Amino acid sequence: MGTVTLGVSIAVPEPYGSLLQERRAGFGDPAAYGIPTHVTLLPPTEADPALLPAIEAHLTELAMTGRPFPMRLCGTGTFRPISPVVFIQIVEGAAACSWLQKRVRDASGPLTRELQFSYHPHVTVAHGIAEEAMDRAYEELADFEAAWTCASFALYEQGADGVWRKLHEYAFGGGIGAVPAQGSPVDEPAAAPRT
Repeated sequence: MGTVTLGVSIAVPEPYGSLLQERRAGFGDPAAYGIPTHVTLLPPTEADPALLPAIEAHLTELAMTGRPFPMRLCGTGTFRPISPVVFIQIVEGAAACSWLQKRVRDASGPLTRELQFSYHPHVTVAHGIAEEAMDRAYEELADFEAAWTCASFALYEQGADGVWRKLHEYAFGGGIGAVPAQGSPVDEPAAAPRT
């Protein structure tokens, strides 16, 4: 039956999510409109579709152990020259994101995987585009700031068209998440971890 490509992330809420998505598109990143603005907890991962119930149960349990936490973004950073990425820095909430991503990939769960690079929570605003455009992203968003209470994370699936679509949102402590995906209404509950 093949595999599905899954990811787990924290959505950046409105109005910041759409603003950064528009800016990413404006820098010439062709993937901008297929990727909601987010903080990655699990990078693209191939999985057997038969594992989806176990994956959802794992993420539900993780969300129940969590609680909302403050997130604050401020300024830009880059992984160049190691990786062609410009990002918005997370200046508050990074420890909670690190805690969450470790548990998403926990060896006892269905999403076990090694990472190519050490985990560094961030919000990508340019990836794999011309150096001049990367420089523009780095400079033009240097003063960007945003803050919110993170109340959830979500499971996404990448379609054959390259677009990431939310499958389910998990609210911390079993509550209802308040972060809509860019361009669509809230349709699922959300969750987050305890720190």
